[in-house]
Amino acid sequence: MKTGEDIYLTKTKFVDIKKISFTDAIYYGWCLVGVALIAQMVSVGVQNYVFGPFQRPMTEELDWSRSEFVIARTIGMALFAITGIVIGAYVDRHGGKGLMRTGAVIVAISMFLQSFVQELWQWWILNGFILTSGAAMMGNLVVNVTLSKWFVEKRGRAIGFASMGVPAAGIVVTPLAAILIDAVGWREAWRWLALASLFIMIPLSFFMRRAPEDYGLLPDGRNTEGESEDEHSPASIDYANSLTRAQALRNKSFYLIILAFGLGNLSIGMILVNAIPFMEDAGYSKTTAALMITVLSIPSMITKPIWGALSDYFNAQKMSVIGFVFIGIALIVIVFAVRINFDLLIYFGFFLLGMGWGGSIPLQEVIWARFFGRRYLGSVRSAGMPFTFLMMASAPIATAFYFDIVGNYDGAFLFVAAMSFVAVFLILYVKSPVENSVSKL
Repeated sequence: MKTGEDIYLTKTKFVDIKKISFTDAIYYGWCLVGVALIAQMVSVGVQNYVFGPFQRPMTEELDWSRSEFVIARTIGMALFAITGIVIGAYVDRHGGKGLMRTGAVIVAISMFLQSFVQELWQWWILNGFILTSGAAMMGNLVVNVTLSKWFVEKRGRAIGFASMGVPAAGIVVTPLAAILIDAVGWREAWRWLALASLFIMIPLSFFMRRAPEDYGLLPDGRNTEGESEDEHSPASIDYANSLTRAQALRNKSFYLIILAFGLGNLSIGMILVNAIPFMEDAGYSKTTAALMITVLSIPSMITKPIWGALSDYFNAQKMSVIGFVFIGIALIVIVFAVRINFDLLIYFGFFLLGMGWGGSIPLQEVIWARFFGRRYLGSVRSAGMPFTFLMMASAPIATAFYFDIVGNYDGAFLFVAAMSFVAVFLILYVKSPVENSVSKL
């Protein structure tokens, strides 16, 4: 039986299958943008943005080293990379509704059980394996692949708005976790976070849809009358020129994109896991340290739709260069400002870092979709995840090991800054693997 996308590809008239019961005045893709925003806030929040506030109270009470504690996130990122291969292909075929629902239950159970942790191996299993598996089912791979199917010409704007959910976790989840820990202790805090994630994500999952063609719609909300037979429309060309996973794996550009964004985004896991103890070691309070996550999250959130909208009109590779440079400079500023306790410069460093992070998700997703097309995008994106996430997973644990040996974080932070500048040259070297595509790069 043909899917909606098959009907679209053969240019036959659309049929009214599984009609979506909402007004034609609002394109349903924009509803999915809102769903994606909240889903990413919860998914990234419970994986990464809560990690900093919990690090010192858990390691001090349970007598773990910081590197032992951080290993859970390294395990988690490696597992996310592996499970993403299956998840991406599933989203291509069936959509994300069932995945998101299942993931919400798994995440809630794992966080609730984390409140009873006594041994290190229990923490590694619950946080590293179980929580990550659940979060992967409701996180950015699921929602961004979905959005890339619903949007082509407005893809940058859609993903830009949706990815505001990632820094929103720093504004909402990190301070909330810090407040809960101070008020009721870290064990009770895990339980409250478990309940909150469950009550948010289960209702949200019912709004997920696979692709617009399944419902007689076209990407970007275009009118189906006459549009479906336009072989030269951006959506049609994007679909027809899509590369399969096997084709992508044989292309050099696939690996260059992975390497560029893998190195350029090393700072994300490192900062989310280690920034709070880094600040606390310099004499700042937990509240002030957590505030730095908020300081970087605000510009990251505000600029994401701007980065995304601009990527619909300008060269996304060159825009990525700007983001990587911001990140590298920001990390250098942060290290030296904290060393001399120059508070205003510390705020500036984290603010600039947030500006750089703002472009990370929208620009990366736009480049992947424009280079490889939307038809098999879940399979292609997930094939690259083992490489990207293994690189990103190395940063938090390597930074923690560096601290255990040297006694500070400075050298590790500066090394990651240098890798951001290496990413600049890599992303500029990438060439589009598809001829006659709609890519503007």
